[in-house]
Amino acid sequence: MTNDRISPTDSTWTGMVPVGDTALAVTDTGGPGIPVLYANGHVATQKYWRRVIAELGPGFRHITYDMRARGKSQTSADYSFETNVADVDAVLAARGVERALVIGWSYGAFVAAHWASRNPDRTVGAVLVEGAQPHDWIDEVDIEGMRKLWRRLGWLMPLMRAVGLGARMTAEQMADSNIEAGEIARERVLGPVMDKITVPTRYVNASGSSLGSKGDEQERIRASLHKVVERNPNIEIHAKVPSNHGNILRKDYRTIAEAVRVVAGLGGGQR
Repeated sequence: MTNDRISPTDSTWTGMVPVGDTALAVTDTGGPGIPVLYANGHVATQKYWRRVIAELGPGFRHITYDMRARGKSQTSADYSFETNVADVDAVLAARGVERALVIGWSYGAFVAAHWASRNPDRTVGAVLVEGAQPHDWIDEVDIEGMRKLWRRLGWLMPLMRAVGLGARMTAEQMADSNIEAGEIARERVLGPVMDKITVPTRYVNASGSSLGSKGDEQERIRASLHKVVERNPNIEIHAKVPSNHGNILRKDYRTIAEAVRVVAGLGGGQR
């Protein structure tokens, strides 16, 4: 572990940060710019942010990491949402960062939203990409069917990991994590979290469906954000882009980077 104070002028650092019973793979570009902490999608890795990072350039300090059992991070006995939020603190502490801009995609958007809501004095702002949308979608899910689906997909996990997806978790652990995410997304649970955010926050939404969604389900989930924006003046919808949930980081990275600049107070056009 490297938990000593890190000079912001240091060059890129890559290594493992021990946390409890695991260790997280972390990359920190260093530099004097505003630190940006990237939270990944549920089964994605830090590599998914490479286009956004390249678009933002060296004017920011980019800190990426793999969640427990994803990418190069080690496995754990605890994959709960609360642990994933706490891991943000562990990564920032290990890199000597007191205050950061947080950005998350999909599951990572929930992590970023909770962290920003709980740590206003430590948050520059938040960018939420296709996630943290209060909606009771879990009520429409066949829970036992979800568990069976993850069991059937078990053989695909090694193949998915080869292309940067998947996790070294059991099918039961993956199902539990998905179900927990649905409970966290409930309007009565997530709504108060979003209402407490006091820092500049921008949503970037995709169009169309996502893997596993049916009909207009994804659009109904996105529609919930209008209530969030109406209640909290710190939160705005920055853009709705043509790409879908799965390819938004690859196809609309420029818009996402623009939202980061806006939240950072640099304006959408500055580089």
